[in-house]
Amino acid sequence: MELRQLKYFVAVAEEGGFGRAADRLNIVQSAVSQQIRRLERELGVPLFDRSTRHVNLSGPGERLLPEARAVLAAAHRTRQVAADIRAGADGVLRLGTVHGPGDRIYRTLNRLAALAPRLQVRPRRLPLADRLTAVRSGELDAALVRALSAAPGLELLPVWTDRLYVALPAGHPLASRPELCLEDLADLPLRLAPREDNPPFHDLITDACRAAGVSPPNGPPFTTFQETLTDVGVGEPSWTVFYEVAGLPDIPRVAYRPLAGPSLVTSLAVPPGPPTPALRHLLEALSDPA
Repeated sequence: MELRQLKYFVAVAEEGGFGRAADRLNIVQSAVSQQIRRLERELGVPLFDRSTRHVNLSGPGERLLPEARAVLAAAHRTRQVAADIRAGADGVLRLGTVHGPGDRIYRTLNRLAALAPRLQVRPRRLPLADRLTAVRSGELDAALVRALSAAPGLELLPVWTDRLYVALPAGHPLASRPELCLEDLADLPLRLAPREDNPPFHDLITDACRAAGVSPPNGPPFTTFQETLTDVGVGEPSWTVFYEVAGLPDIPRVAYRPLAGPSLVTSLAVPPGPPTPALRHLLEALSDPA
């Protein structure tokens, strides 16, 4: 049994097919299929039920998947300890980042530098799916993610909660209110990006609307932040929702109001198991409210 075979097994299980797993692993599909067959021969049980259209975990595969993840996590921790030894007392932290609200990311990194002066932080900006894949593979030690409720094979540790804001025409009657709720906005067209552009945030808003018992009409899709807000100010009455990143922009004829109810949770995605020393320092820095 080889670690790469377990890695391929987990990838096929999480992606639901050999082709998608091969794309995730950046290898050819035949190599994935060959190594899975070898692993099945080694273990003496079928890991997948295969058909022409679907690949599903078999009963033995369901039972063995958590064990495979545990072995890969242990291997990752072993590599990380070795890296820490090579790099010095505090090691290296490879962190997937997001564009944080205000200067929160910078304040966190400053606190981390004070807590662990010898810790080398290597931040990386990647799309969400790539961030999660990199944490699973050990390429990253942890990654910040927004509005995500689950990530197979990883633990999500909530670290920040931020208010959401509504942007609407400054001349609209609702703009006179200090705060808005989704029920207030039920009849006004909503500008929301297609789900494929940002599934967690899209689901956060649509689920909140559903829970509030409202279904706002679809407005023009959210494109870029600047373009959408400009359209809100000059086009037909509509609204959009966003989280504050670096202050509320000054756009003519656009008003901003806090949205009551749903909020945006930012979490740290980490491998399961005890944190490394570098991760413990990061968690301590993230827990500091200053």
